[in-house]
Amino acid sequence: MKATALASELNINDFKGGPSWCFRFMKRRNLSIRTQTTVSQQLPKDYKEKLATFRAYCKNNITEKKIRPEHITNMDEVPLTFDIPVNRTVDKTGACTVNVRTTGNEKSSFTVVLACQANGHKLPPMVIFKRKTLPKENFPAGVVIKANSKGWMDEEKMSEWLREIYVKRPGGFFHTAPSLLIYDSMRSHITDGVKKQVKHTNSILAVIPGGLTKELQPLDIGVNRAFKARLRTAWEQWMTEGEHTFTKTGRQRRTTYATICQWIVNAWADISVSTVVRAFRKAGIVTELLDNSSDTDSIIKRLLHHRILTVLVPFLSVAPLNSLDSLWSSVAVVSSRNVLMLH
Repeated sequence: MKATALASELNINDFKGGPSWCFRFMKRRNLSIRTQTTVSQQLPKDYKEKLATFRAYCKNNITEKKIRPEHITNMDEVPLTFDIPVNRTVDKTGACTVNVRTTGNEKSSFTVVLACQANGHKLPPMVIFKRKTLPKENFPAGVVIKANSKGWMDEEKMSEWLREIYVKRPGGFFHTAPSLLIYDSMRSHITDGVKKQVKHTNSILAVIPGGLTKELQPLDIGVNRAFKARLRTAWEQWMTEGEHTFTKTGRQRRTTYATICQWIVNAWADISVSTVVRAFRKAGIVTELLDNSSDTDSIIKRLLHHRILTVLVPFLSVAPLNSLDSLWSSVAVVSSRNVLMLH
């Protein structure tokens, strides 16, 4: 990316800078890819039993309460910083210290609260900045802005998330449909006040056992990594091509609160429905999303597949479908009149 930017500045229009050129350049300069090492999460000894128990708990509640995919929600906090550098960079082979260019704000943290549903729908993200008051900037639509002294989720912010985002999800305002809310065992998630608030929304709470989020939490399994990768791409592009301001000492200032919120909105919108649905399946929480669904839209899609929608239009306009049984009753009526042929 840096080489491409330099070529553009030097008016070199035919420079492509592909992988082959990059590796040859690194070989000539005695450079190699260096990476940071981390310690992975250790699974508990009885993790298989806990996995089975949690999945059985979710599936039993989904079956008994007839919870539809659009009412199965997973929520998780993603800690982020204003600088989002990659852990790998190119430097001299054997170098003891490896530096990465940033604005010096790689430790200035904040939190993004993400939530998605088993049908692939994504709830608006909530951003918690580490400050006493809300920033006075023009923020983009589609994101909820909060602030506290730690820039992290606490019981107050958890209550606000439930009230301002979870309750306002599609079909959740009147609490008529039973729901399943899944998240980890963070302290602010499981206080008595939060549990009571969740219960008032006609939701069943499923708390993931400690140490098993990478196995049971859909966001951790298949969504968060893609989300952060898109954020990093936006940050890298801003570092290379964006407009920057500097302090009197020549230090580059970080991006604005509004800009990083726009990155968050764009990155979250870029996560596909199939990615979310696949994450729920990998977690073992849901299998076939349409089997127990009485949603009219799902029924219509299956009718289109069998090419019989045009025949049922008069019946759909007279009597709205409330269940799968009512649909097949309509089919039986049409069949008895010898006007329906299934292919």
